[in-house]
Amino acid sequence: MSRDRKLPTEGKSGGADVDAFLRRVAATPAPVTQGESGRLIFAMDATASREPTWDNACQIQGEMFDATASLGGLEVQLVYYRGFGECRASKWVRDSRSLVRVMTAVHCLGGHTQIRKVLRHTLDETQSRRVHALVFVGDCMEEDVDELCAIAGELGLRGVPAFMFHEGQDPVAALAFRQIARLTNGAYLRFDASSARQLKELLGAVAVYAAGGRKALQHYGRKRGEAVLQIAHQIK
Repeated sequence: MSRDRKLPTEGKSGGADVDAFLRRVAATPAPVTQGESGRLIFAMDATASREPTWDNACQIQGEMFDATASLGGLEVQLVYYRGFGECRASKWVRDSRSLVRVMTAVHCLGGHTQIRKVLRHTLDETQSRRVHALVFVGDCMEEDVDELCAIAGELGLRGVPAFMFHEGQDPVAALAFRQIARLTNGAYLRFDASSARQLKELLGAVAVYAAGGRKALQHYGRKRGEAVLQIAHQIK
């Protein structure tokens, strides 16, 4: 990924989980002002444990762009970490094909989590130009949770909600991801390989929120139905 820049060194979801996640999405403040494109950071754990589901993620992400086409589009930046201290951010892209091209060039590599770098990078980006949402997909957490929460709190003050998608059932990761979501006024949801269709729809919902705010999300829910429709019911 020659265009990428290296960042500085530093079970299936139950119905109640999905409902809680959707309520949190609906409760976040409207992020986008009229005439402004939504900007979303799509961050992923690319360590060895996530290799089996990386290809699925490449396919699922297209929903984010498709869902926001009528809202003036969406800018997405891929951030991923892997190996020994490697954490990279792509350029900002505005179409699914470009993002797939970046993602398919990435190969998973064993290493420890670097969620702190992801959060710090998101904070730096939004200080430069507003980031409307952070989506994170990962399965574990091997860092100091208090350090992560401190940065998450700063993101919350900046109005950047983190939507934490947790693959698997690791309890340490669950605790940390829930805390990050809470401190940023975002949401947490656990999923597994059998939840791909649901994850696709929920990523689309978060993207619509980032690109158009609550009203756009409500309209999207009416069109899509099923799980996404539940979001509209939470908006007053």
